[in-house]
Amino acid sequence: MSGAVRMLLSVTRIQYYVASTLDGFIADEHDGLEWLLQFGMEDFSDHYERFFASVGALVLGATTYEWVLREGGGWPYGELPTWVLTHRTLETPEGADIRFADGDVAAVADAATAAAGGRNVWVVGGGPVAAQFLAAGRLDDLLVTYMPVALGRGRPLLPVSEVTPVLTLTGLTRLGDAVEHVYRID
Repeated sequence: MSGAVRMLLSVTRIQYYVASTLDGFIADEHDGLEWLLQFGMEDFSDHYERFFASVGALVLGATTYEWVLREGGGWPYGELPTWVLTHRTLETPEGADIRFADGDVAAVADAATAAAGGRNVWVVGGGPVAAQFLAAGRLDDLLVTYMPVALGRGRPLLPVSEVTPVLTLTGLTRLGDAVEHVYRID
């Protein structure tokens, strides 16, 4: 289904909402987030809560899913329908609506959009998942909060195999010393 047709059928947007270092990494080379967690949530919690209120479904890669289970202190997304892209069998937290999928992300995008009930789909991460959605023409927005730190190496924000389309900047929000850039993908 093309982006134009999806817009006519639904107001649901598929959004990659993520924090990044200034040099374009979303995790260190061991999938750690200590570089991000050092900033706390004080400057970000209200902004995050407004974003999260617009979310009706989630998509995660297996690495992000396992990190959330290991480090998150419980499943933080309640009963929101969640797709985990993986080829493996993974545990499911009690009370969570987890659906494991592999293969074509267009089918996952369609299912998540339908389940979102008119709200947005959050591609939580990681970068390879967002890159798959982008390559399939199924990513509508990129919301990146750039943190005032550089890593030099790690997991890239958007590991693409070819040049992306030009993105349209639609918003900027200062969050303490960080800045969120919102891009529409045409």
